Amino acid sequence: MYDYPVTLTPLDNGDVMASFPDVPEAMTYGENEAFALEWAQDALHVALAGYMDDHMDIPVPSAPAPGQPTVSTSPMVALKLALYQAMRDQGVSQLRLAGLLHCDARQVRRLLDLDHQSTVNQLMDAAEVLGFRLGFDLRKKADAASQQVACAC
Repeated sequence: MYDYPVTLTPLDNGDVMASFPDVPEAMTYGENEAFALEWAQDALHVALAGYMDDHMDIPVPSAPAPGQPTVSTSPMVALKLALYQAMRDQGVSQLRLAGLLHCDARQVRRLLDLDHQSTVNQLMDAAEVLGFRLGFDLRKKADAASQQVACAC
């Protein structure tokens, strides 16, 4: 869902910079492409958390160019980003969501905190009150398009 194209740029000192056209705030580097890509997910998470802190929409990933690598958010972060964006799209505040979930607003803040270890059940409950149902899928790395196992959880 949040699979962003990444641009790898060799630097003068031999390092490689990773940047995201769709999320310009997310940049990192490594001593080679592998390390730059390894750090890229963390940079992406930090930048997207900043979008949430600034009450901005989460950028929709563009289609990668042929052969361009992509970096995905972690599954838990993807769920939290989708929940946050659904709240924005529907005009539901954190306080309103807390009321719908019959919980304290601090619990909703933790639910949207990308660094907090929320449970899938908590995210499922929040999605449910917003009119969504969580689903998960498992894809083969080699050929994700043709090898997909879906789980309607």
